[in-house]
Formats: sequence, structure tokens, C-alpha cells
Amino acid sequence: MADFFSPSNILVTGGCGFIGSNFVHYVVDHHPNVHVTVLDALTYAGNLKNIEGLPKDRVEFVHGNICDEELLNKIVPDHDAIVHYAAESHNDNSIMNPEPFVQTNVVGTFRLLEAARKYDVRYHHVSTDEVYGDLALDDPSRFTEETPYRPSSPYSSTKASSDLLVRAWYRTFGVRMTISNCSNNYGPYQHVEKFIPRQITNILDGIRPKLYGDGLNVRDWIHTEDHSSAVWTILTKGRLGETYLIGADGERNNIDVLRDILRVMGQPEDAFDKVKDRPGHDRRYAIDSTKLRTELGWKPVHTDFESGLEQTIDWYRNNRDWWEPAKAATEAKYRRNGQ
Repeated sequence: MADFFSPSNILVTGGCGFIGSNFVHYVVDHHPNVHVTVLDALTYAGNLKNIEGLPKDRVEFVHGNICDEELLNKIVPDHDAIVHYAAESHNDNSIMNPEPFVQTNVVGTFRLLEAARKYDVRYHHVSTDEVYGDLALDDPSRFTEETPYRPSSPYSSTKASSDLLVRAWYRTFGVRMTISNCSNNYGPYQHVEKFIPRQITNILDGIRPKLYGDGLNVRDWIHTEDHSSAVWTILTKGRLGETYLIGADGERNNIDVLRDILRVMGQPEDAFDKVKDRPGHDRRYAIDSTKLRTELGWKPVHTDFESGLEQTIDWYRNNRDWWEPAKAATEAKYRRNGQ
């Protein structure tokens, strides 16, 4: 294990997005001596409300793009670590228009790596299990750190590209880095275009939920707070140059998750419509997080999926003003695509 790394001033890219903002909340709540600078371009998926109310002496917001080299030269030197969450991440959007994914996920990562190299700043790269492609539904295996990359979509291929850049900058230039690849997150502050919040907010709006295809696609769900604690563990305890997979043994197929949501919200379990499937829709993701648990001693807290789901539903029920502004446009986009 590497020497324990104790950052005091971290730069979190994409800290107004879903997973990034939850990480910012986690650091503020659990590590009182750490100052956080949030760098976010505030695209449609970034929302300043996600970090609203956090103490100004602990959290500073910078509006900007990770591809802006001049801006990075100004702000990176004042930090001892970069935690890189910023990404275009929605598969459907990547199929309709791949270009922003190449720009943000590949070029943006390159710019951050160059800044980390120039100013010798520790770098943690947040990635996805989707870089590994998918597994057959009857395959008993799970993804490990040794699984070959086989990305399926423009989104996952650009994330795979960014991972490979990080590895190359470690080997060639000695950038002090770690990588984490995580399974599907759920929890508060997730955009209504994503599967779980889309179904929850449809029900809250009196709209029948929508299910892609046969609904048998399996995802490995993890509560976003567990993802945050894992990233912090890797940042502070992880071995440089290493990749760690983050998962909470939460495999569930989409139709079962939808039925769970319907049941918790007092609806009949068949009260949904099937819609056109996504092109190239991966069948199953599954994470083996043994390395993270045994090497670094991490373990998830939110191991009861239904309890975590109930908390998530309550959050959306109590925060209509957060999600309603984006809901109509999101559903209109899905309707145009027959979904």
C-alpha cells in the first residue's frame, strides 16, 4: 500500500453533477479539514443547486470547462489533488451526438493530465464499468481489474480512451494517479434522464413509467454515497498507478428495479409501458470489488437496495423544484426517439 495521502485542498471537476456533487457533500460531511474547489461547466447535467447551502469557507465554485488550458493553469497549482468526475455520461445522448463525448471525456482528460503533470498534483480518475463491455446473462463471471476493455457505445469508448490516457501519463510521465471504475449509481441529485429518477418522476407526475425492450438487462447498483466513500478511500490509501473497481454486489435487472419502484410508490407492478430498446444495449454489468475491499479495507454501507431506493424516492418527492424544470424537455426528447 502507498503511504497514506492526506489532501487539504482538492479540485473536483464536475462537482455540480450527480456523482460529483454527492462526493463534495461527502467530503464536507466527513473530512472537516479539507477545502473543495468545484470546477463545472454547468451543462444541462450540472446544477448549482446540487452544492447549494454548503459552507462558503469549505467549498468554492469555479464556472469553467476542463478543456480550458488557461483556466487550469490558474487553478490547478493551488491544489494537492484533482478528483476528476466531469464527463458526458448518458448513453442515449452519445448515440445521437458523439462529438461532445469525445471533447469532454477525451480532450478534457488530456488537459487535466497535462495540468497534473505540469504542477505535480495527485490525480484520481473516476470511470465506469461500461468500459468492459457487457456480460451474457448466464455468465457467472464478473468484471475485475484484469478484464479487457470492450466498450460498446460512444460514451463507454470515450471513457475507455480517457482511462488509457491516464495509464499512459503514469507510465510515461510519472503522473501520480489512481483510477476507479464503478457500477451504476443511484441516489439524490441524479438527472431525470437516467433510469431510476425517470421512473420515479414519471410516477410522481402521473405518467406511466417506460421500460426499454424486455427489461432483462442487468445493472450492478450502488448508492452514490458508497461510491463517494470508495473514491475517498482510493484517493487517500490507494497504490499509485493502480485501478480499483467499485461495486456493492447489487445486481438487478431493469424490470425488477422498475417493479420495486412501483411497489414502494404504491402502484401496481405492471403499471408501465415497454418502449423501443437502445441500440447496442449492453446486457449485463457485474463488478468484483475484492481488490478494493481486501487491499484498502473499504466496504459499502447501503447494502439494502430497497431501503436506499425508498430514501431516493423520498428525496425526489420532496424536491420537485429541483427536477421539474428539466422534466418536460427530457420526456420530449425521449418521445422524439420513440422511447
